[in-house]
Amino acid sequence: MGNHVKVEEWFLEYGDDVYNFLVYYTRSHDVEDIVHEVFLKAIKSADKFEGRANPKTWLLSIARRLVIDQYRKEKRQKLLPVDLLRNNAISNQSTEDLVIGDETLNEIYSCVNSMKESYRNVLICRLILEYSVQETSEILGWSKSKVSITCHRALSSLKQMMVNVFDGGIVNE
Repeated sequence: MGNHVKVEEWFLEYGDDVYNFLVYYTRSHDVEDIVHEVFLKAIKSADKFEGRANPKTWLLSIARRLVIDQYRKEKRQKLLPVDLLRNNAISNQSTEDLVIGDETLNEIYSCVNSMKESYRNVLICRLILEYSVQETSEILGWSKSKVSITCHRALSSLKQMMVNVFDGGIVNE
């Protein structure tokens, strides 16, 4: 019974984080069933949680593995909604700036979506969800140095892709 109460507390504290992670990771807002599955697995495995990691990162690791298993079963890929990259882009801009911004975001989105999985995963965790290197390493099951190196390489790759997309031009903020 104690494990159930512990996971219930985690649900209240980290449920939104798990939901948001799954929205970004699956590229869909329809993730409630997966969130439910994450916490069911957590209840079943709570006695195995050793407390060395933050409960949130443990839950996000469960979520990530569930999604990977689901993708393997379905063998399909979805596109990221542009809204993922839009959060910081809209402010007091003119309509023209917003249109140009949307086009730029669509190109960034397309580039990120075409990257290999490790680059895409690290960019989602570090830049979009703003997790620390430590949290990202626990979620992805990587060392901290691998997270840092992969993030650096992913950003370099994204920059090069954007230069190619915009024909050598500079992307305005």
